[in-house]
Amino acid sequence: MATALIAGLCGGVIGGWVTSLLSDRSAGDPAPTALAAPAPTVVDPGSVASVVARVLPSVVTIDVTAGTQGGNGSGVIIRADGYVLTNNHVIAPAANAAGQVMVTTTAGAEPILAEIVGRDPRSDLAVLRLPGASGLPVATLGRSGSLVAGAPVIAIGAPFGLAGTVTTGIVSALDRNPTVPAEGGGASVIIGAIQIDAAINPGNSGGPLLDAKGQVVGLNTAIATAPGAAGQSGSVGVGFAIPIDYASSVADEIIRTGRATHPYLGVSAATVTAAEARARGTVPGAIIRDIEPTGPASSAGLIPGDIILRVDDRTVTSTNDLNAATRLHRIGDTVTVTFWRNGAQTTTRVVLQEQPG
Repeated sequence: MATALIAGLCGGVIGGWVTSLLSDRSAGDPAPTALAAPAPTVVDPGSVASVVARVLPSVVTIDVTAGTQGGNGSGVIIRADGYVLTNNHVIAPAANAAGQVMVTTTAGAEPILAEIVGRDPRSDLAVLRLPGASGLPVATLGRSGSLVAGAPVIAIGAPFGLAGTVTTGIVSALDRNPTVPAEGGGASVIIGAIQIDAAINPGNSGGPLLDAKGQVVGLNTAIATAPGAAGQSGSVGVGFAIPIDYASSVADEIIRTGRATHPYLGVSAATVTAAEARARGTVPGAIIRDIEPTGPASSAGLIPGDIILRVDDRTVTSTNDLNAATRLHRIGDTVTVTFWRNGAQTTTRVVLQEQPG
């Protein structure tokens, strides 16, 4: 592959470096000449500046410590009584090592020790709570399903610890399923991700992606890295955000129950590429390699060797597509699975069950 993906998390080292550069004036230097007071800036109510002024108070900076290690990320306030939505990978080091998660709500405010309400490594989402909070400014959640390619977007977060950083761009593409490193090793998939060209960097993770009205349409999560890049790097114009339609449903479930649940088919599958399909005389899709005897797919009559082509109206050309098509549903939903068997295309109805573990 030409690129690899990373999820952004980085300590705030650059912040101090920038400050020292901007304030580096020795005591013996002459004082700067006083300037006349500038005229007030007129802000168009529909401008990026206006949107940012409204939303910025609901964006938080998250600082994590775990032993001698530390890092930072971003988050967005989704309830006035102190609930904050962010990425799991931002707070996982503290959760796994009895560390601390400190949240700063506005510039200059004292950091608050946050509680982890729940987290979900599969979706890379987590919810924090600020104890005793009330009346906090809440971000307005939009609908990621209304986005189109080319739509303008705004990203806010704390790249490299620089809180309140704003960048702009457009929606480059929709329904991407990029692979990212998973907690504990291996890989995971961002389901139906929004691809953007707005600059996001390590530390932006968990911050909101806004539409032109200032509504949250996604949660900035990962960036692509150039071939051969080692460790974390900066933006190359290819970033990914978790759609808010999906993220808000996971957050609601975590707030209600402390955990998130996911539907599954009960199969182990492999991708059949177009080239492989031509060579085998079959079709591209996700071929079932193994199946759980008591799982939903088995109960619906699917067997190893079947090639899954669609789940409802979503085309499946890879295992990532299959995972995405399944996880966008709810436990108990009945879906129509279109598959290829013995040279013929057919369908079956599958009732999705909760994924164990």
